Amino acid sequence: MADRNQHTLARGIALKGIGVHTGETATLTIRPAPPDAGIVFVRTDLPGAPPIPANLDHVTATELGTGLGAGGAEVLTVEHVLAALAALEVDNATLELGGPEVPILDGSFAPFMSAIQDAGRQSQNAEAEVVEVAETISVNDQNGGSYVALPDHGFRISATIEFEHPAIGRQHAGFVIDAARFGSDLARARTFGFHDDAAKLRARGLALGSSLANTIVLDGSGVMNDGLRYPDEFLRHKVGDIVGDLALVGGRFRGHVVAESPSHRGNVALARAIRAQHDRRRHARRIEVAEIMDLLPHRYPFLLVDRVVEFESGKRIVGLKNVTINEPFFRGHFPGHPIMPGVLIIEAMGQVGGLLLMDSVGDPKDKVVYFMALNNVKWRKPVTPGDQLLFEVEMVNLRRSVCKMKGRGIVDGKTVAEAEMMARIVDR
Repeated sequence: MADRNQHTLARGIALKGIGVHTGETATLTIRPAPPDAGIVFVRTDLPGAPPIPANLDHVTATELGTGLGAGGAEVLTVEHVLAALAALEVDNATLELGGPEVPILDGSFAPFMSAIQDAGRQSQNAEAEVVEVAETISVNDQNGGSYVALPDHGFRISATIEFEHPAIGRQHAGFVIDAARFGSDLARARTFGFHDDAAKLRARGLALGSSLANTIVLDGSGVMNDGLRYPDEFLRHKVGDIVGDLALVGGRFRGHVVAESPSHRGNVALARAIRAQHDRRRHARRIEVAEIMDLLPHRYPFLLVDRVVEFESGKRIVGLKNVTINEPFFRGHFPGHPIMPGVLIIEAMGQVGGLLLMDSVGDPKDKVVYFMALNNVKWRKPVTPGDQLLFEVEMVNLRRSVCKMKGRGIVDGKTVAEAEMMARIVDR
């Protein structure tokens, strides 16, 4: 990617229309936003104009469209405008919406893309976050869809759909996703539905705004509209929806997605898996024992942390303890049935927590962490020789020199111990 700067719009734009599901008229105004603001919807028709960030933490619906919500406010059918913003690499924008649902317009991505292109992009003095697939990710949706995401230097989607209808059947194609090719290959593809489903959907309060003006409608024999814009318009629209839903990862996506029978629910599940992998890599920081000894005052046999494998400054840390039969405490603690003492499990957890605090105190060589209180301590399973003991410790709050943390010990994916800890940072 040549341009790593963030982008916003050069000026505001407005689009007006009805929502395909609610049938309510709304105006969507897309305005410039500052660096690092991200894409945020604002419900201007509600008291206080509540903001709703367009990210995975705020997904509320995935049936026949993707919905977002926050603080009791919701916006529906966000995927088309998000796909256009993502294809044009607009990273920051405020989307003011005067109703519950983004207008469907002609049912495609093209009106949003055209309006954004007319407004123009403005480069910003901040680097865009790139969310890229580092290792193969597989996701299976309960509705029968499946996905594989592979590393790729760009953004590609290969997709297959299959419907038992003579106008659709089985369709497969691959697409490169960038501004030019999204505009030519995908943008004009419209949403579609089946005439036989209309009454049931409307009885449920869905598809109230659907019509031949904004939806490809299929009856028993074919397409009720005046033809298709692409021979495989159905597939292309599904691919565009994937682009819109993957925009919820919160950065510019880089990878190759292979999708079979994609749906909004499956797309969001894939986006969550991609974001989780990205966050693990972003927070991964290995701190080996030599550096740990610089940060903690403990020494053998009381240094109970071998390595730090994840670290998010001021928020979270993951430390590792390899439990071997050579541990000195096994000689006297149940020697015929070696079990790691529970108090030492909590001590090891506390040492990992101390490493999390050391990043918040200036020069850690001048400080030491004393624990003040333990609450809700629980031991779930015994820890024995050969176990690899992972400690996940999260910061609850830090006020001046007093900190509250929550931790748990994990062996083979199962919690073996947990505790809430309070500590004080003091001068050595």
